[in-house]
Amino acid sequence: MSFLKNIFKSEPKLDSISLSVFGADIHSHLIPGIDDGSPDMETSLLLVRRFVELGYKKIVTTPHIMCDFYQNTPDKILEGLDNLREELQKNNIKIDIFAAAEYNLDDGLDKLIAEKQILTFGDNHVLFELPFMQEPRNFQEIVFNFQMAGYKPILAHPERYTYWYDDFNKYEELKAKGILLQMNLLSLTGHYSPQTKKVAEKMVDTDLVDAVGTDCHRIEHLMMIEDHLNLKHIHKLAQKENLFNKKL
Repeated sequence: MSFLKNIFKSEPKLDSISLSVFGADIHSHLIPGIDDGSPDMETSLLLVRRFVELGYKKIVTTPHIMCDFYQNTPDKILEGLDNLREELQKNNIKIDIFAAAEYNLDDGLDKLIAEKQILTFGDNHVLFELPFMQEPRNFQEIVFNFQMAGYKPILAHPERYTYWYDDFNKYEELKAKGILLQMNLLSLTGHYSPQTKKVAEKMVDTDLVDAVGTDCHRIEHLMMIEDHLNLKHIHKLAQKENLFNKKL
């Protein structure tokens, strides 16, 4: 009987941390009505207020840019940011909020890089994501083009790309090429899948995570993160002194 108790013994409970330890969030979808994130200004205000309550000091919100679905431009994103900032001020919601984008590695990205139509943050950093079905054939070429144009690429949620699950060395190869790896805090909650959670935990344990983000699209995402702020691996990330978020 004691043997069975040991098998099913749960992980010791830790205290819930404040997300203020991360300082800034660098991945979210808070500008209303331009992608699959916040649908309207009322929702955006609700979400940003929750970010403040959770302890964040700064937000870099990152609307999708996809040539086939979300054809956002820098002008459209920055106009949306200005409108959001105005409403935040009216409602006395105080937080530093900026905008970049989450660029999908699709057929239109190379042109945006060549024309310098890229929204950046930090020290010319740019957030980009890959398709979820398979690694694109021009992945290495796009990374090279980013770097040759003076951009510093940050790969969004690499723990979610299932085609790398049987090749964990891939994450080390990416870092060796100068790509920063941004993990979604949601991945550690099990929100996406048990497999994603397992890969995310291994990335934390092997010190492969450079940055974290909420990838918040809706209030339920923040609620789920809040419910899991006692997780061991979120504590480990919070203790990482050179985390990119803390430098912004």
